[in-house]
Amino acid sequence: MQKNANKTFIPGKDDNKQNWLIFDATGKTLGRLTAEIAKILRGKHKPTYTTYLDCGDGVIVINAEKIHISGNKEATKLYRYYTGAISGLREIPYRTMKARKPQFIIEHAVKGMMPKSRLGRAQYKKLRVFAGPEHDLGAQQPIQVNI
Repeated sequence: MQKNANKTFIPGKDDNKQNWLIFDATGKTLGRLTAEIAKILRGKHKPTYTTYLDCGDGVIVINAEKIHISGNKEATKLYRYYTGAISGLREIPYRTMKARKPQFIIEHAVKGMMPKSRLGRAQYKKLRVFAGPEHDLGAQQPIQVNI
């Protein structure tokens, strides 16, 4: 006899098995890649997705320096931040940011796609971005993903 035969399955904290996935950013478009990464971090690719649980997988992105951006954004896109001082707004062009910190470009795009809540911040912490082809997360036994 089956227990709870006519009940809907509601996953709990223990029902989630977290995997780690590797994405290679070589030649990929920034928005399309980061949308897929945000979906995986949230767990929306799994049939057991639940809005109030962290059921997503960890994501490793390699070759962040080889990301592609479409249109005229390479010349016009700006990254802004405020220092807190009077007239402390700073603007860094895309080309400068790509030369200095190419991993920030992907991190910034993914962070903007995540929910602005405690759960979203916890899910975002499972993102690791590396500028080159090497990473130090071999112990997680990551799975290579092609999109």
